[in-house]
Amino acid sequence: MALGQLVNGKWTTEWTERNEKGQFQRMSTQFHQWITADGSSVFKAESGRYHLYISLGCPWAHRTVLLWKLKGLENIISLSIVDPVISEQGWQFSDYAGSIRDTVNNADYLWQVYVKSNPNYTGRVTVPVLWDKQTNQIVNNESRQIIKMFNSEFNKFLDAEFQNIDFYPPHLRDEIDRIIDDIYQPINNGVYRCGFATSQVAYDEAVIELFQALEKYETLLGQQKYVCGTQITLADWCLFTTLFRFDLAYYGLFKCNLKRLVDFPNLWNYCRELYQYAEAQSVCSIDHVKRLYYAGLPELNPSRIVPKGPAIAFGLNTHHL
Repeated sequence: MALGQLVNGKWTTEWTERNEKGQFQRMSTQFHQWITADGSSVFKAESGRYHLYISLGCPWAHRTVLLWKLKGLENIISLSIVDPVISEQGWQFSDYAGSIRDTVNNADYLWQVYVKSNPNYTGRVTVPVLWDKQTNQIVNNESRQIIKMFNSEFNKFLDAEFQNIDFYPPHLRDEIDRIIDDIYQPINNGVYRCGFATSQVAYDEAVIELFQALEKYETLLGQQKYVCGTQITLADWCLFTTLFRFDLAYYGLFKCNLKRLVDFPNLWNYCRELYQYAEAQSVCSIDHVKRLYYAGLPELNPSRIVPKGPAIAFGLNTHHL
C-alpha cells in the first residue's frame, strides 16, 4: 500500500484512516494559517512570495489550482505539480507529462517539504500545500481555506478583469459555506468512503448516502443554474472536482456504480458547463486522474492497469468568465 504518513518526521508506510468497522475516516489537515491582503495574520499577500504544491489527479488539490487559474494567479503564486502516481514514499516530483518539479525546495518527495516546515511532523502528507518562501514553512494545507484566500486576498496584484471575479461574495457566504458542508461527507468524501471501505456494512452505508446526495443535487440543479442560485461560487467548484472524476474513476474503481454521472442529466450538464471555462479545462487532466487512481492504489487495483475508457465528451467549446 503506497498511502503512508510521517511519524515524528520519518516516512512510514503505516496508514490508519480506517476504524474497526471498516469505515474510512479521513485525517484532519494540520496547517491552517491565513494569508491576508493587509498582513494582519502575519502572512501578508505578496507577489512571488508563495508557492502552491498540487496534484492534478487529487480532487482537493484540484480545487486550489482551479482558483489559481480562474483568478489569474499564475504570475503571483508559483506552482509545482506532483507525478500522478503515488509512490512508496508518497507524492513524488518527476518529469511526467503535465507535472512540474519542485523548484523552490528541490524536493524529490512531498514529505520532504513537510519535514522542512516541521522536522517532527506526524500525519498524512497531502496536497494541496501552500508554502511561504520567505519563512520556509507551510502556511496551509486545507483546500477549503486556500480557495478562499485565492478568491480575494491577492486581488491588488491582479488585472481588473480578475479582480472583479468573486466566487465568495459577501451576500452568499453563509449559503456557500452551508453547501460546501453539505456536499463534503456524502459526496466529496463519500466516494472515498465507498472506495476504501473494508466491510459490506461500511460500503453500503456510504454508497447509499452518496447517491441520495447526488439525487438531491440532481433535483436542485433542475430548478436553478448553480448550487447557490444564479451565480457560480466556490461551492460549485468544490462539487465539480468530484463530479469530473466520477465516471473516470469513482464509478469503477471505487464501486460507486448505482449510476454513472452521465445518467444524471442535470448533474452531467452542470459538470460539462463548468468544464467549458477555458481556464478550468487547462487544469483538468483526465490522464492524471486515471493514473492516480488506477496506477497509484495497488490495494484496489493490484495490476495497476489503467483502463482506456470510458470515452467521455466533457465538451470542446470554451468561454471565459
